Amino acid sequence: MLDNDLIQSTSSWPFVEIRKLLKDRKEIISKKDKITFQTGYGPSGLPHIGTFGEVARTTMMINALNHIQKTNYELITFSDDMDGLRKVPDNISNDKVLKDNLGKPLTAIPDPFKKFNSFGEHNNEMLKEFLNKFNFEFIFKSSTENYKSGVFNNSLLRVLEKYEDIMSIILPTLREERRKTYCPFLPICPKTGKVLEIPLIEMNKKTGKVIFDNGSEKLETKIFDGNCKLQWKVDWAMRWFTFDVDFEMYGKDLTESAILSSKICRSLGKIPPNGFAYELFLDEKGEKISKSKGNGISIEQWLRYASPESLSLYMYPNPKRAKKLYSEVVPKTVDEYLSYIEKFPDQKEKDQILNPVWHVHNGKPPKEKIVMPFSMLLNLVGSSNADNKEILWKFINKFHKEIKPSEYPILDGLTEYAINYFKDKVEP
Repeated sequence: MLDNDLIQSTSSWPFVEIRKLLKDRKEIISKKDKITFQTGYGPSGLPHIGTFGEVARTTMMINALNHIQKTNYELITFSDDMDGLRKVPDNISNDKVLKDNLGKPLTAIPDPFKKFNSFGEHNNEMLKEFLNKFNFEFIFKSSTENYKSGVFNNSLLRVLEKYEDIMSIILPTLREERRKTYCPFLPICPKTGKVLEIPLIEMNKKTGKVIFDNGSEKLETKIFDGNCKLQWKVDWAMRWFTFDVDFEMYGKDLTESAILSSKICRSLGKIPPNGFAYELFLDEKGEKISKSKGNGISIEQWLRYASPESLSLYMYPNPKRAKKLYSEVVPKTVDEYLSYIEKFPDQKEKDQILNPVWHVHNGKPPKEKIVMPFSMLLNLVGSSNADNKEILWKFINKFHKEIKPSEYPILDGLTEYAINYFKDKVEP
């Protein structure tokens, strides 16, 4: 445990947010003896760095929590994989199967990569694989599984009971035409398998039976067991209600949605979680990174050019300031990481907590003398024409005869990253 005065006074944002959370929800946390964190992901496209950022930053808060008090906690990573596919992502080449299945839940669309049972499952597995590379501790939850297994049934009935209250929250935010047909429940069409947005004309709040106007015919179903899903803002609130979520961060573009979902969560009968709106990630043109476009640098690319720790470090400073994410950012970030590692041992404890590597390594950053910055290593790759780490080490040893790869694991890892980056980005 850190010194309590230090914990209470530091301006390091994970500590600031955890202090606020523990104060705001003291009674709630005490009653259930657990803190529930949640991150959300829409698998309508391949996972991107923004999704990783939510998990990384929430984990930094959990690390701060562990230095304040011993508390049970869980981190839910939720996939909204029952959402209907609205458009085909630009970054998927074999996309005919997606075009043929527009409107269907993501877990009901065949996998265009032919690796998993569905497009939604493919993207979910990619996300879990990425997060596991960083050794994050999380509980993965699938929207489809929770709807179909009945986990949400009681909460769905609660939404139906509070139907009028929810409509009074949502309708004023919609255009006049949309108000005429809006319904919090989206039935899954038994004929086409598509997620429908059609008006509700009859409901039974005790049995959960609902009847929709589907144009030339009526569609009668029940809200339970995956026959219906909820509209996005209501769905978000319902998750908070079901899982007793205490904290969730989200992109600044979802601020208005978070306000409405908080009102809906209150109408269902629970206090909404503490929120944290972070600024968006941008590509080199200053455009928002999108999973449907695949713009900016991907997680795989970053991990080809630099360590997982450097990516985590990039997520730490100033979450409320927009960040540009493209390949040219990588060398600068790696050099910053090396600089912070070098400074850490000589800093006072109050400054160490403000050092990003404290949060990247949960208070225990590696101890290694930094021999050369990444930028110099890239120059060395160019001048030596090295295409493997053994050749590059021979050139490193010309300048630093006494050092060995086994004694300098950070530098040894950087040799491979430098060769990859030079081949892909500098040489062309």
